[in-house]
Amino acid sequence: MKTSDKILQMLKTQGELTAKVIASELGLTTMGVRQHLQSLEESRDVVFEDRKATRGRPTRYWALTPESNSHFSDRHEELTVQLIDSVKTVFGDGGLEQLIAHREQASLVLYREALKDADTLSAKLQILAQLRIEEGYMASVEQQGDVYWLLENHCPICAAASKCLNFCRSELQLFQSLLAEHAVISREEHIIEGARRCAYKVAPVQE
Repeated sequence: MKTSDKILQMLKTQGELTAKVIASELGLTTMGVRQHLQSLEESRDVVFEDRKATRGRPTRYWALTPESNSHFSDRHEELTVQLIDSVKTVFGDGGLEQLIAHREQASLVLYREALKDADTLSAKLQILAQLRIEEGYMASVEQQGDVYWLLENHCPICAAASKCLNFCRSELQLFQSLLAEHAVISREEHIIEGARRCAYKVAPVQE
C-alpha cells in the first residue's frame, strides 16, 4: 500500500490527526508525511485546521474531505441509485420497502448463524464487527466502562442510504433484533447526517 493510501486509511479510521502522529505510526519523518499531506491537499482529498496550542505555535490537524470517498469501496454507487429509482418506478414505495425488509431479514439470518456460539456480548460484537469489515464498513468495537461502541468508519452503501434513509433505519433495526436479549442499541453518530462515521452505542441489558 502506498504511503498516501496508508495516510488516507489512518484518517478514515482514526479521524483528525497531526502530521507528527501519522509519522510516528508509519515510522516516517514528519517532513516526509507533510509532503504527502500537501499532495493530498492539492488533490482535494484532505484539509487542515490550525488549532491553538497551550504554548507555542498552533497545532495543525488533518482530516478527509468528501472527495476522498473515491479512494474507498463504493459498491458501484451510480448503479445502486439507478436500481433504487427503478424499483420505486416499477413497484412503488411498497416494493422498495419489501426489498429493504428482505435484505434485513437475510442479513439477520446470516449474522445469527455466525454469532450463535458466542456466549458473551463482547464476543458477539467482535464477530459482528468482523462480518461488517468483510462487507466494507471498516468496523471496530470499543469499550467504555460497561458500554460498548460498534464503530463503522465507512459506509459502502452510502449512495443507497442517501437516496433512501430506510436503509439506515433497517441497519439499526437489524442490530437491535440481533442483540435484543443482550443490549439496547442506539445510533449516536451518522455518516448520512455529516458525521465522520456511524457510531452505535451498545448498552448491556441489566439482568
